[in-house]
Amino acid sequence: MNGHRWSRHRVTLTGAVTWSGLWVFVGGLLLAVASVVLASLAQRFSTGWLPESYTTGWYTAAWSDFGLGRLLLVTVEVAVAVVVISLVVALPTAYVLSRLTFPGKRLLLLLFLVPQVIPIMTYAVPLATLVYMLRLNDSLAGIVLVNLVPSIPFAVLVLIPFVDQVDPRVEHAARVFGANSPRLFVHVLAPLLVPGLLAAGVLILVRVVGQFELTFLVSGPNSETLVVALYGSAVQAGHLASQQINAMSVVYMLTTLILLLVALRFVDPTSVTARHRSR
Repeated sequence: MNGHRWSRHRVTLTGAVTWSGLWVFVGGLLLAVASVVLASLAQRFSTGWLPESYTTGWYTAAWSDFGLGRLLLVTVEVAVAVVVISLVVALPTAYVLSRLTFPGKRLLLLLFLVPQVIPIMTYAVPLATLVYMLRLNDSLAGIVLVNLVPSIPFAVLVLIPFVDQVDPRVEHAARVFGANSPRLFVHVLAPLLVPGLLAAGVLILVRVVGQFELTFLVSGPNSETLVVALYGSAVQAGHLASQQINAMSVVYMLTTLILLLVALRFVDPTSVTARHRSR
């Protein structure tokens, strides 16, 4: 009986500590976001906790001075292009790595892990040099190219477990009924792998929108994404009002949040998985 009470006490204590830590983290995060939002609405710089007066003029100034509409368009175009190309390339690659055994397979999987575990700058500079040699700098093609380097291996690693879960007997049955390889891949495997494709797509989307180093090294005045423009404005100390930089930060946070919510609303891997299980 005493042991049972001690076990319940330990569970209660663990839950209390876990929830306390979670609320401290969430509270700190919300406090940081609130401070940026309030600073972006301040009429003038204030040394207190709250601004003396509020205005939305800094958002108007940021929109006109930095062309936020163009920056948002470039950011969305790059993110969508990287997601689509990564999934198109990663799906057959993941299938081959899941189904076939060949010499050097483990080494190839290890190479796919390299861009995920090493610092980005270790391969960002050589990539940027190649992009400049190809004269793709300051272009959407160049930005998409450098972002594909970590995104495609990441998508492959995400999709491999989903391919492993597909029973090979389903493929054999489809072949018995006359399906050739293209029809098997498009009409049988692809629908079964939709949860994995959606999960990989959402993760890549968020990564690309927040990607700074690779994009910064090859972008230019005509191809800046929002995060690169935000960094450029932040390092120009004294050149811009802090409220205007905070306004751009709020726009960046809202853009990332909206893209994530839209992606999860229309391509929710959990709901898709539930639908497949119910069939």
